[in-house]
Amino acid sequence: MPQAKKNPHELKKHDDVRIDNYFWLNDRENEKVLDYLRAENAYFEKHTASYKNFENSLFEELKSRIKEEDESVPYFENGYFYQTRYSKGKEYPVYLRKKKNLKAPEEIIFDENQMAEAYEYYNLKGIEVSPNNKFAVFGEDVTGRRQYVLKIKNLESGEILRDKIKNTTGSAVWANDNQTLFYTKKDKKTLRAFQIYKHILGTDAGDDILVYEEKDDIFDVFVTKSKSNKYIYIASFSTLTTEYQYLDANRPDDDFKVFAQRKRGVEYNLFHKGKRFYILTNKDHALNFKLMQTSIEETRMNQWQDFIPHRTEVLLEDVEIFQDFLLLTERKKGLNMLRIVCEKKKEDFYIDFDEETYTLYVSYNPEMNTHKFRYVYNSMTVPSSVVEYDVDTKTKQVLKEQEIPGENYDKNEYESVRLWAPARDGKKVPISVVYKKGLKLNGNNPLLLYGYGSYGITVDPGFSTSRLSLLKRGFVFAIAHIRGSEYLGRPWYEDGKLLQKKNTFYDFIDAAKYLISEKYTSSKHLYAMGGSAGGLLMGAVSNYEPELFNGLVAQVPFVDVLTTMLDESIPLTTGEYDEWGNPNEKKYYDYIKLYSPYDNVEAKSYPNMLITTGLYDSQVQYWEPAKWVAKLRELKTDDRVLLLHTDMNSGHGGASGRYKSLKDRAREYAFLLNLANRTHD
Repeated sequence: MPQAKKNPHELKKHDDVRIDNYFWLNDRENEKVLDYLRAENAYFEKHTASYKNFENSLFEELKSRIKEEDESVPYFENGYFYQTRYSKGKEYPVYLRKKKNLKAPEEIIFDENQMAEAYEYYNLKGIEVSPNNKFAVFGEDVTGRRQYVLKIKNLESGEILRDKIKNTTGSAVWANDNQTLFYTKKDKKTLRAFQIYKHILGTDAGDDILVYEEKDDIFDVFVTKSKSNKYIYIASFSTLTTEYQYLDANRPDDDFKVFAQRKRGVEYNLFHKGKRFYILTNKDHALNFKLMQTSIEETRMNQWQDFIPHRTEVLLEDVEIFQDFLLLTERKKGLNMLRIVCEKKKEDFYIDFDEETYTLYVSYNPEMNTHKFRYVYNSMTVPSSVVEYDVDTKTKQVLKEQEIPGENYDKNEYESVRLWAPARDGKKVPISVVYKKGLKLNGNNPLLLYGYGSYGITVDPGFSTSRLSLLKRGFVFAIAHIRGSEYLGRPWYEDGKLLQKKNTFYDFIDAAKYLISEKYTSSKHLYAMGGSAGGLLMGAVSNYEPELFNGLVAQVPFVDVLTTMLDESIPLTTGEYDEWGNPNEKKYYDYIKLYSPYDNVEAKSYPNMLITTGLYDSQVQYWEPAKWVAKLRELKTDDRVLLLHTDMNSGHGGASGRYKSLKDRAREYAFLLNLANRTHD
């Protein structure tokens, strides 16, 4: 069993001294650090050897449910139909287009499989075609650290131009002259997106012009284009505050103008149509957001007027602009709804959805002058469908249904319900549950409880072909919609951050105990999983209630919260003070220290645990889970399984490619199924 050496390092703040024996692991270039990670990987392989054959067969099972030869529904944009296509045995898609109609000869824009051949990890991002359809800008990441190199391809000749721009976010925006690009650069050390540059086609990147630099280090920036193609936006954003600048896309050499000056606590997003801007905002204490409007001539906040007012029971999540109507995505009692507002016809109506719990989101709809739009619908039992809705006739057409080769899937064999668990403070925590019909509520079922609960991100109850491998082996799968998400609106998020962060962990624990009380499972058969901030959740609940779970999977877990939030050189730190609190202030230091998983490891029993990371992770540095495992090995008093697996070629998102990522999932599921004694078919 690996055991990292102890090298005490003193950390002092607010007259509080912490001794970190494994601080030395914070050095990716140190060969001794790499040796330790390799030793942990070797230990992982040795421990899992007894069920390696099952893991391999499980991978093949997961792979068999992928339609290997598949293609997306074509969409029309600026004179071309665009589509992606997968071929049998290939990890990555091919990007295609056809001019004017679907019977035209297809042009291959990018074959990502060829582009990825030389790399262990490859990510193609941000493909944007110029207005004249001649060029495409794109971003490449070959480490997983999300530092993209921007390149440009001549789509007529197939030539990759000499333009090469390093250390970007991977996306760029074309001005309407087809010669000018605006893009975002990252700070090389912190990876904060903080500068917007202007690049002229065919010139050296060293000659690019800095058009904006965000000086406030709690803000990031990005550049984008209005759906109308009339304006280019620069957005500065933090957890609590937004500020937009805008520029006529026909005049790329003009200066950007501030749309509305930032005001702490006011978030907004812009949408342009005709002579108006629509603004999705929380202005005037609209906690669940509202839609406002203003003329293109007068954009100051005091000129904005309500269009869709704030509602305490409905979260307004997003807006899509069309020529003759607005499409609103709303959330009420946890469920998404689509609302169509036709100003000219003076119509305002919702699309009906029947299931008790489901997932719904608006698809890519680049054209404004249309009476149709697309959305994607699925649930925990219903595979995903791309649906086209006709606003004029109020009819739906399913354009594509997800196929599940390899087995005769029948949704009627599975049951999905939504439960409401009582939290310790009287709130009700929603839980989405799926299982195979015929389940006996006797407490003997293995159950995997998934959670995240941060940044207002909601994990919706969607369909998963991989999850079928658990369900068909008797597992119950559940998602706890805990505070820190926006499942029950913005207040649900606000009540799970900063000095209320513990509510996130308590909600998860209370949801788990409720599932046990309702006989869905028992502590002997209960498992939990979460990644990134969900990995923090795993670490916290393992400290609070280690006997509640038989096993945990913590993916790229954010567990050394206090040390990370005190180090402003680490990516994401300063921009997240409004999420976690700034520990340079003693009240936040003290509160974070109470729950930070690494700081609260004790000499006691812990659940069986699989912890994963990537060496090039830019969001949660690899040393956080590595240090956590080292400290657990030192202090824990049980003989339960503790495994660390480090992907030496990837970052925060794990392996690239559709098959390689399934190997990650097979590894995690095999770990759980082995603990549950379900490695038989």
